[in-house]
Amino acid sequence: MSRFTLFGRFYPYLRPYRSRMAASALLVMGVAGINLAMLWVIRRLVDTVLVQKDPAALNIAIAELGVLFLCQGALGMGHSYLTASTSQRILADFRTHLFEHLQSLSLSFFATRRTGELMSRLMNDVGALQSALTEVPIDVAKQAVTLAGGLAILFVMNWRLCVLILFLLPAIVLVARFFGRRLKALSTGIQDETARTSTILEEVVSGIRVVKSFVREDYERERFGTQVRRTLDMVLTRARIMAVFVPVITFATFASAAAVLWYGGTQVIKGTMSPGDLIAFVLYAGLLIGPFGTFARLFSQVKEAQGALERVFAILDTRPEVADAPDARQLPSVEGRVSMQGVSFSYDGRTPVLADLTFAARPGELVALVGPSGSGKTTLINLLHRFYDPAAGAVTIDGHDLKTVTMSSLYGQIALVPQETHLFGGTIRDNIRYGRVSAGEAEITAAARAANAHDFITALPDGYETLVGEKGINLSGGQRQRIAIARAVLKDPRILILDEATSSLDNESELLVQDALDRFMKGRTTFVIAHRLSTIQKADRILVLEKGRIVEEGTHTTLLDKKGLYFHLYRLGLVET
Repeated sequence: MSRFTLFGRFYPYLRPYRSRMAASALLVMGVAGINLAMLWVIRRLVDTVLVQKDPAALNIAIAELGVLFLCQGALGMGHSYLTASTSQRILADFRTHLFEHLQSLSLSFFATRRTGELMSRLMNDVGALQSALTEVPIDVAKQAVTLAGGLAILFVMNWRLCVLILFLLPAIVLVARFFGRRLKALSTGIQDETARTSTILEEVVSGIRVVKSFVREDYERERFGTQVRRTLDMVLTRARIMAVFVPVITFATFASAAAVLWYGGTQVIKGTMSPGDLIAFVLYAGLLIGPFGTFARLFSQVKEAQGALERVFAILDTRPEVADAPDARQLPSVEGRVSMQGVSFSYDGRTPVLADLTFAARPGELVALVGPSGSGKTTLINLLHRFYDPAAGAVTIDGHDLKTVTMSSLYGQIALVPQETHLFGGTIRDNIRYGRVSAGEAEITAAARAANAHDFITALPDGYETLVGEKGINLSGGQRQRIAIARAVLKDPRILILDEATSSLDNESELLVQDALDRFMKGRTTFVIAHRLSTIQKADRILVLEKGRIVEEGTHTTLLDKKGLYFHLYRLGLVET
């Protein structure tokens, strides 16, 4: 994708702030104009002192400089605030849009991405856009006024001297293009290496218990250090190029200024130019060094932003595999009649995980899913929740194909209690209220009671205001699971999905959690992946899966009598007693 296409795609995010950016550009252009005017006053001031020796004219020139300084300061303050506030607003909008898009993507996207990489895209890459896409255009306006105004004044003062400065412009452009290609490649590589560094950091911090338990601190230190050194090597390479790039352009500009000074000096000696004209000419020529040096720096920033934009738009161009159909309608309040008809599914499009799966669950029924590892139990749950869509067949609730209803209306009537409970790093109250953010205090307490969580919560020093820590690290496994159940209770779903919700708990915690679940499941259609015999025996129906197919179906007793796969799993202890 070309540079102009990339920056053109970003323009909609700038559009709401066009007036602010225009105002900032006008202010900074005013600053540039005042700078030019100040040099003109200095030209007159030099001639007043050295040639005319007029005290009255000297006083007027000093007063004019004072007024120009005040105006420059006022315009500079306005420009600085407008530029900073506008750039931060634009980046806040863009980050929010990118975050919203990430949330809209399907689980398959996150299954192939690392968390640290996505965090780097959202924070580092978007941050790299700040100066290039908001400050650069305004800075260009300032330098354009300085360059155009300075050249115009120089041309009027002495066109021969002005031509000397313009001689080096083609060379400067060629140098910028030569270095720019290398800088863009390096900037893209640095952002990629930074993303990998963030990924390692996120993995180590989130898995610090495993790191310490396996005494892998030295290994992780070496892994992180190696990655940091790779990033450092690229940063230093870019620094070396920049160390050559900027001085080369600056030297070319200074060479022009030296030529101007020599030629102008000879004119003063001959008497065809006044000292004030020469000093002003040199100062104007020096002022033009700023635009050339700035354009070189801005060019490298634009190249860096181009690489960041390519990575960010690669995410924005990703479309969710599971999304609302154009004519999707709201799913009405359901009774909980769930069925699958001829459902097949594959994660990679090659290896089948489910094959021609068909069953129906009645409203309020408890359906247990049993089978060896890899038989497709979790995949079946994912299709029920419409985290994925089947490759063939249909999943329906109360006769509504899930592909024909909006995902929000579907998710609003389903609750998931997974094996690995995820709590957010706020308070217990915040985590329970996540089930329904409009819930009042009484409803939160009632949900906690229903989940057998109220007693342990109130026994904590801060009660419901207790901070759970990252991923609930301050609570035990059973406590976290009961908070998750309370969150689901508050949602009040018609369909409940339990993914081995008690398999990792001790006996005491399991009894409390199972008691809460038993009460919660009443009147709701429930699908549960379970190994515990106590859970399976309560099931109205058991679906036994093997290699993505339902090979047996019935109650615990009838399946044991069949002496098939379920009986075999039971005898092997895969269905725990």
